[in-house]
Amino acid sequence: MSVLIAIPARYASTRYPGKPLVPLTGASGQARSLVERSWRAAMAVKGVDRVVIATDDARIRDAAEAFGAEVVMTSETCANGTERCAEAHAAFGAGHEIVVNLQGDAPLTPPWFIEDLIAGLRADPAAEVATPVLRCEGRALNGFLQDRTEGRVGGTTAVFDRRGHALYFSKEVIPYTGRRYDDDAPTPVFHHVGVYAYRPDALAAYPTWTPGPLEGLEGLEQLRFLENGRSVLCVEVEARGRQFWELNNPEDVPRIESMMREMGLD
Repeated sequence: MSVLIAIPARYASTRYPGKPLVPLTGASGQARSLVERSWRAAMAVKGVDRVVIATDDARIRDAAEAFGAEVVMTSETCANGTERCAEAHAAFGAGHEIVVNLQGDAPLTPPWFIEDLIAGLRADPAAEVATPVLRCEGRALNGFLQDRTEGRVGGTTAVFDRRGHALYFSKEVIPYTGRRYDDDAPTPVFHHVGVYAYRPDALAAYPTWTPGPLEGLEGLEQLRFLENGRSVLCVEVEARGRQFWELNNPEDVPRIESMMREMGLD
């Protein structure tokens, strides 16, 4: 089955304008832009036929081509990364059997997250979309709770049924636990990792649906699938000692750089 990874990159972010070009300094002092680090993460995934950056901005296109990435230009009317991936896939003739959306704000995504995601979608014919979830240890959960207490939108959490099919995603911390955990303790909260694998029919249908109230309230694009009765598989992945964080706010830059130094990632 042929696999395309598309990295949607939008300059005019409401919360953090210019975010794809923000420099992140690695363990050795090497600074690379967020979009380059996301592209490098995609290039490390095994079994992928093509990696492209999908953008509507010439500044991102020029920067991406300068570090060797393939770029596809998409329209300014794309409401989110899923719509941008659908447009990018259509531009290539919609010929891939799985399309992966590696959102450009997750540069610490390990390659096995995406490899496990693709394997999970292939193994579950009832699923039309798949996305990884990572069981939070106390450190991550406490970070989410601190973000919410201080009025920041932090990571997204997910709850799912016994088959692993999603029940809901939220920027609030769900399920409610009512307690704090030690940094290394496992918790019942799952961090939703911002990566998706789509079957082509579901991806092509997505832009034709009107956004629903839950998507509007949460600002989470994947809820459009649930609001239209489509099955989203949550694939539990293992951190294997890697820390993971998404770049949502300017305050996340030093947090991610600190993680890169601790893990020795350049």
